[in-house]
Amino acid sequence: MIARASLVATLIAAVFGRSFALAPAIDGAKPLPVPRFVSLRSDRINLRVGPGRNYPILWVLTKKDMPVEIIREFEGWRMIEDWQGTKGWVQERMVTAKRNVVVTGAIQPLYASPNRSAALVAHAEPGVVARLLKCEAGWCRIEAGRIAGWVEKGEVWGVFPQEVVR
Repeated sequence: MIARASLVATLIAAVFGRSFALAPAIDGAKPLPVPRFVSLRSDRINLRVGPGRNYPILWVLTKKDMPVEIIREFEGWRMIEDWQGTKGWVQERMVTAKRNVVVTGAIQPLYASPNRSAALVAHAEPGVVARLLKCEAGWCRIEAGRIAGWVEKGEVWGVFPQEVVR
């Protein structure tokens, strides 16, 4: 099983072009890759200097559903990084596997299909958090409120460059 998990980590690294480790399995469940994207579970989460309640609070995160990247794990704690590069530790129960992205850069057009010549659906402001519906071939389908459309993958943060999301 360990050899298979190592093979999976190697394959993931080849696909995404970066180094991955697998988090330890809990109760026989499949180990999860590190790094991976998740979202904040609450609108008030303490970001700490280290993995424990005895460590000082660096920041209080206040945006539920904001995507973050888990870059390290230690027992019931996750070291995360947000889209602006802020890093710190949170309790594992403060993140959820729900996938969201944040629009980066300038105002981004959302298209009806994954093509720049497709009909324009809307524009997304930088900093908007949207639900990630799927990604393929350089495009992601996102949804914010009642509006859904396709955006170029490089214009959102919360998905790896070569990642396919279904």
